Amino acid sequence: MENSILEIERYAKEYKIPIMQKEGITFLTEFIKKNNIKKILEIGTAIGYSAIKMALVDENIKIISIERDENRYQEAVKNIKKFNLEKRIELINKDAFDVELEEKFDLIFIDAAKAQNIKFFQKFEKNLNNNMYIITDNINFHGLVNSNQPLKKNLRQLVKKIENYIEFLKNNNHYQTKFYDIGDGISISVKR
Repeated sequence: MENSILEIERYAKEYKIPIMQKEGITFLTEFIKKNNIKKILEIGTAIGYSAIKMALVDENIKIISIERDENRYQEAVKNIKKFNLEKRIELINKDAFDVELEEKFDLIFIDAAKAQNIKFFQKFEKNLNNNMYIITDNINFHGLVNSNQPLKKNLRQLVKKIENYIEFLKNNNHYQTKFYDIGDGISISVKR
């Protein structure tokens, strides 16, 4: 098991595929265990790393994970098979905005196109069980959020969108959000 996880981490590093930082994934899996989370929706599978780590927390956890990139999706399929988790992790190869789900989830984990965080939140919050959680990764975005570093235009626009998302969370009366300076920054929003 541990070797397969290390292989995924090495692959991600070699091919520059963003996966959760070690402290972030540890924090997330401990949160899932502590809060007895059983049904998870993940926006942004990449190569399946976080879905696998979340599924390994408890054998009763079921995950639906959405990935629009065909190559990453195929890699995720292979990785999930290595862990025999095909029955518990359902992968959808589509743009998240084209996916309609009826199910309700204990946790919605947003780790996809950062510029779309507000739209992902608004689209899928209807799928959240009451008093449950929306967790977002990369809130600090490599330390660039709320920093005064000079940035190229594209990066500046992306950072601005993440800052807008943070404001959106702070001002959202339907959720209480806490921010954690762990990994690349994590927010946890609890539905009131």
